[in-house]
Amino acid sequence: MTTSNTNDTNSNSNWVKIVKNYNFPSTFKSWWQIVNSVGSYFLLWVLMVYSLDISYWLTLLLSVFAAGFLVRTFIIFHDCGHGSFFKSDRLNKIVGIPLGLLIFTPYHRWHRDHKKHHETVGNLDKRGIGDVYTLTVEEYLKLSKWKRFGYRFYRNPFFLIGIAPLLLFLIQFRLTKPYMNGRERLYVILSDIAIAIGVMLVIWAIGWKAYLLIQLPVFYIASVHGVWLFYVQHQYDSVKWERTDKWDYKTIALEGSSYFKLPFLLQWFTGNIGFHHIHHLSPRIPNYKLAKCHKENSIFHDIKPITFFSSLKSLRLRLWDEKKQRLIGFNEI
Repeated sequence: MTTSNTNDTNSNSNWVKIVKNYNFPSTFKSWWQIVNSVGSYFLLWVLMVYSLDISYWLTLLLSVFAAGFLVRTFIIFHDCGHGSFFKSDRLNKIVGIPLGLLIFTPYHRWHRDHKKHHETVGNLDKRGIGDVYTLTVEEYLKLSKWKRFGYRFYRNPFFLIGIAPLLLFLIQFRLTKPYMNGRERLYVILSDIAIAIGVMLVIWAIGWKAYLLIQLPVFYIASVHGVWLFYVQHQYDSVKWERTDKWDYKTIALEGSSYFKLPFLLQWFTGNIGFHHIHHLSPRIPNYKLAKCHKENSIFHDIKPITFFSSLKSLRLRLWDEKKQRLIGFNEI
């Protein structure tokens, strides 16, 4: 993503006032989003249970739409952690924690890492938490043969987009991390217990086979698309990364986070998260106001969007080249 007026934007002290105009959630819109997203997800789950007696192809068709609503549910969960979905911090947690169970994501752990992501995005000296693991060319060349192989395997789209999402949501999120304190570890354990109880109750009601036939395709489709969205938000041709001494919040928000322009239906199912440049400028803006903020303010209009087809080019990007100041593929070393 590039912008011809980034310097004007950064020097314009009004940008803070502009985003503040959108920092306030609407109680009605927030609750309505829960109804049309989480409610629709549960309704489709019921329909899929009955569809198993008709045709599994019908079940799989319904699972595509259910996955879309699960992605929207994740966006609500995401907004709750930012304190942007409801005015009340307590209500954000009351809603966000059970939604985290629904998407197999521990609320406190994920948002701790995600907060760090917002604080360090685009900072080459602070990589490693809440982002896609990326090496510089110099770091890669210093690796041993086997470590290079491991990095190449990790960055291969088949693994990173096709397999890693399931490992992330089903296994990695079940585990604590060394940097966690006692309370944070307890929250992860309690989340795991709650998820296990929920899964067992559903299996008790419909049977383990029916549960797997429904849950696995829904969760796989949703998790793959979720990871893909996160990937293209900060891994694209014109992305800007800097060392700490040159890192600037406003610049990286606009040039280190993509404007992923999607067709209306996909934009709706992904909760406007494609307007990621604005989200990084102000995480307090609820998802349903991101497009409005972009549309109503001319300072964002010269930002070049990434489209669905152009985003596919980012799959070849593997390393940050500090000399060229851009992401490159292995074949460019």
